[in-house]
Amino acid sequence: MPELVVTALLAPSRLTLKLLRAFMWSLVFSAALVAAAGYGCIALAHVLCRPRRGCCGRPRRAPPACLSDPALGEHCFLTLRSSGLRLHYVSAGRGNGPLMLFLHGFPENWFSWRYQLREFQGRFHVVAVDLRGYGSSDAPRDVDCYTIDLLMADIQDVILGLGYSKCILVAHDWGALLAWNFSIYYPSLVERLVVVSAAPMSVYQDYSMHHIGQFFRSNYMFLFQLPWLPEKLLSMSDFQILKTTLTHHKRGIPHLTPSELEAFLYDFSQPGGLIGPLNYYRNLFRNFPLEPQELATPTLLLWGEKDPYLEQGLVGAISSRFVPGRLEAHILPGTGHWIPQSHPKEMHQYMWAFLQDLLD
Repeated sequence: MPELVVTALLAPSRLTLKLLRAFMWSLVFSAALVAAAGYGCIALAHVLCRPRRGCCGRPRRAPPACLSDPALGEHCFLTLRSSGLRLHYVSAGRGNGPLMLFLHGFPENWFSWRYQLREFQGRFHVVAVDLRGYGSSDAPRDVDCYTIDLLMADIQDVILGLGYSKCILVAHDWGALLAWNFSIYYPSLVERLVVVSAAPMSVYQDYSMHHIGQFFRSNYMFLFQLPWLPEKLLSMSDFQILKTTLTHHKRGIPHLTPSELEAFLYDFSQPGGLIGPLNYYRNLFRNFPLEPQELATPTLLLWGEKDPYLEQGLVGAISSRFVPGRLEAHILPGTGHWIPQSHPKEMHQYMWAFLQDLLD
């Protein structure tokens, strides 16, 4: 068929897609402005309630001692083959078994896996990375350096760079969004997948279109689409919004000590420390609309019954996309969003049972 005819036939579809994306972005930025007004009021209230902290975050001069706990593993760096960036990771148990690779979420870093590093290093080579833009890993400032494709390439480079051909991938929150995608596009590199508190992007997209309540739970994502303002608001009153997110008595991490809180805030408090992490969100809507994808990697899914950011209905939506028999899903009663840190014992029990046949 002549190229001109093909172009003419495809023109209506392409126009429709462009109009759909334009409409989507108008909604996103309208929601971003509303979210900015709301979070701006919250940040201003924190400043007025704690005037001595001022309007800026206080840079921490030294990391807390808990980040250097030798029981968690050895601190190492790996130069990625695809990008040349250097990623920081903590490693323990090399030679004890298969690679178990941990991917953290926001606002966290490798330290969010401290309980799992201790638990599994006796039977696995456990590795918890600081994702690109976080912690001691390299942090390019350009938004285009944080696309899903580049982030998945980072995961591939870590697995191969550590000398493995596959891994058990364990991920939470943003790390789990990447892990879902990685298991679809690099299935040969993922032997088992353990996901905590996150849905595949296409599932989240379709579910949110029919459940407006999920958009309200995820309102912060719209704020993060804006340039520079989210960094400013999150740092005001010495990062009080982040402190509240992590320590809130209902929505935060139970029993988080001041030192553990500082383990997360230390890197965010450094100059430009929030730019990389927020650039993940600024690429979130880049590929809208997403096509439904079939999920086939053997997966353990753990979900908090009281997760304030994600509705339980997403678990059923995820299950509907799976090849039968490949998904084991559990909703943990009374738990919130931060399961790896708030309920590590329950998580470990499910993981040991899920991975038992690999150890036999």
